[in-house]
Amino acid sequence: MSKENESNKAHPDVVRTQLHGFELLHNSRLNKGTAFTEEERTAFGLHGLLPPHIGTLEDQRERRLRVLASRNTAFGKYSNMRDLQDNCETLFYSLIAHHTEEMLPIVYTPDVGEGCQRFSEIWRRPRGLFLSYTHKDRIEEILSDPRYDEARCIVVSDGERILGLGDQGAGGMGIPIGKMALYTALGGIPPEHCLPILLDVGTDNDTILREPFYIGWQHKRIRGPEYDEFIEEFVTAVERRWPHILLQWEDFAGVNAAILLKRYRDRLCTFNDDIQGTAAIVTGALLAAVQATGLPLKEQTIGLFGSGSAGLGICDLLIAEMKEEGLSEEQARKRIYAFNRHGLLVEGCEGIRAGQEPLVRKKADVAGWKLSGTGAISLLDVVRNARVTILLGVSAQTGAFTEEIVREMASHTARPIIFPMSNPTSKSEATPADLLHWTAGRVLVGTGSPYDPVEVNGKLVRISQVNNSFIFPGLALGILVSRTTRVSDAMIMASAKALASLSPTIADPEAPLLPPIADCRKVSLVVAEAVAKQAMADGTAEKVDDKTLRENLRAYVWDPVYHPYERIP
Repeated sequence: MSKENESNKAHPDVVRTQLHGFELLHNSRLNKGTAFTEEERTAFGLHGLLPPHIGTLEDQRERRLRVLASRNTAFGKYSNMRDLQDNCETLFYSLIAHHTEEMLPIVYTPDVGEGCQRFSEIWRRPRGLFLSYTHKDRIEEILSDPRYDEARCIVVSDGERILGLGDQGAGGMGIPIGKMALYTALGGIPPEHCLPILLDVGTDNDTILREPFYIGWQHKRIRGPEYDEFIEEFVTAVERRWPHILLQWEDFAGVNAAILLKRYRDRLCTFNDDIQGTAAIVTGALLAAVQATGLPLKEQTIGLFGSGSAGLGICDLLIAEMKEEGLSEEQARKRIYAFNRHGLLVEGCEGIRAGQEPLVRKKADVAGWKLSGTGAISLLDVVRNARVTILLGVSAQTGAFTEEIVREMASHTARPIIFPMSNPTSKSEATPADLLHWTAGRVLVGTGSPYDPVEVNGKLVRISQVNNSFIFPGLALGILVSRTTRVSDAMIMASAKALASLSPTIADPEAPLLPPIADCRKVSLVVAEAVAKQAMADGTAEKVDDKTLRENLRAYVWDPVYHPYERIP
């Protein structure tokens, strides 16, 4: 443990530190603000630096809630919470833990989208690392700083595909910071173990390149061999610095995301949340939904609108589940109709990319269909002819699930399942209110972004947010506590099934698909246990009994509370 936060073994709830005065107040992990006691203020030279009022963590949360309520824009709230994180982490995480449903949209999706777009405006204090291409020969030197000795997990992005907003360059740092915040807030992973990193390889976003106050490297994106060599330098330096680190790839462009995961997944403990986390949350929510319909997944017909890296990851996990249910690989693939931006993936379709070929339908599969036009086969054509029962949107195409499409689907499906997953809300394929209205309330809906409850037939319907936040904090927690050396597909599936096991639809088919967002921290523990058990079954983690595993999880999880401080002379 670092000298700035050295725990006394005889009194584990006492924090002992050498920091004093301004240094202590400016350390975001140790600062307690007005909650420092009279004795602590004397011991650490804080009299005069703090106002005389001695408060509590509860007082501070209430004060912050009032401040947030006074901010009349989403960006204002996001910026205020970022300032709080850089000033007092315990209060920041306590606020999220006690007001999860209210805080999650502010610190992550959807508000983090604008936060990334305007990141240069609000950057004030270092958090995490910017590794620029211009410093490619100094990566090891930068990582060697002792302040990063305790890092056990990294979230890294190159800022090229931020949510549905595209290339945000260095502004993409908002995503690793946000993800790491949820590692702690929802997974209980100690903040000192979390290291957000932005690989600044330039940007092709001409708008931010022209901004004089843009904080990133003002250069077009490095691509090809130069990009690959830079990534390799980064991974090699990380391996040398932390041989047992967990590395999460986040918001890389689709083609790079898949390549990097394939290249490094057998070399270090790593996963890609856009591919695997999204696949897990969608699969978990779908397993809950099909249970409510009474029709197993293997008998459903799926329309996948969007076949980028997230869509392909979803397909892989759904096919794995259908194979577990008894279908062959070929039979499972025939249950899925996938789209790119030109239309249905069918022989002769434009723009078919590597990785999409297994999803391309034969022309014979659509022979005899009644089509709405002579060009590409549309989503409406597929819904009408294939009688789609599940519709998943990962396209970032606003309003793609039109009233005509949804009403057509509902005409042949008693309980249609529709997930408009694209973030932020401005990119959503449909709104829950419209989906419920067009289906007379029969739809089972899940969304990528948070939405307010919708009134249907005089009853408020809670909208399940099919958000990766239900998966990746628990996945990471299970990985770290089990000390697994690799992240397997079976571990991803275990996380999905653990989530499905918590669905309210088990007790009531009319209930929301997923637990309330406020229960994310509880969900994470269940997911973590399932992931750790699968890692042991895979042979990549040391086996322990169930009781020991649960004790290890509880012992590792960090709670955002203030502890007494003692000064090291």
